[in-house]
Amino acid sequence: MLSSLPQTKTLTTAPLLGATRSESSSADLQNQFLTLLIAQLKNQDPTNPMDNSQLTTQLAQINTLAGIENLNTTLSSISGQINANQSIQNTLLIGHGVMVPGDALLVGEEVTTPFGFETNAAATAVTATIKDSGGNVVAQLELGGMNAGVHTFQWDGTLEDGSTAASGQYTVSIDASNESGALTATPLSYAMVYGVTPTASGVVLNLGTYGSASLDQIKQIL
Repeated sequence: MLSSLPQTKTLTTAPLLGATRSESSSADLQNQFLTLLIAQLKNQDPTNPMDNSQLTTQLAQINTLAGIENLNTTLSSISGQINANQSIQNTLLIGHGVMVPGDALLVGEEVTTPFGFETNAAATAVTATIKDSGGNVVAQLELGGMNAGVHTFQWDGTLEDGSTAASGQYTVSIDASNESGALTATPLSYAMVYGVTPTASGVVLNLGTYGSASLDQIKQIL
């Protein structure tokens, strides 16, 4: 027997703003400009004084640089707040089940873990093939037609001969096709989130015996 689990929201993540600091600050450039300006005024030729338009252009450039520095400082502060908020939000995943790329399916005495797949095109026929640890086919499930996207199912552990699968780890492969031919279908495995670790390259989820995964690997939250 097979039942389809309800669709749930997928996790997305948004890119964070970054800010860099110029090698010379606007304050340094202002001091250098004022020093040069005073020197120019002291030593300029009275018959050929400094062009006012050049002075105005230089002042405008310095003001622009000061504005960019202030903007970078503001963006850096906002980026830090976004990172802190995301870290707090990510901890809400702890204790939840997620679907991530993988072909593992665990069978217990009373329950089996969900399995699923993701495809980028609608399929007219989808078949899930379940194999035991020795690579032997123990069940084939006809899932029918499916829209593009992520789909999750629950297998009740019934084998081809009607008996119940023994406890242990099995694997699932997905074959999907439509009128154009075979489709790429990525199998998905169920895992529980036990912890969230922020790193320099992003958030890493602790999935217990399954290992670890990044946020962009989460295809569905159950």
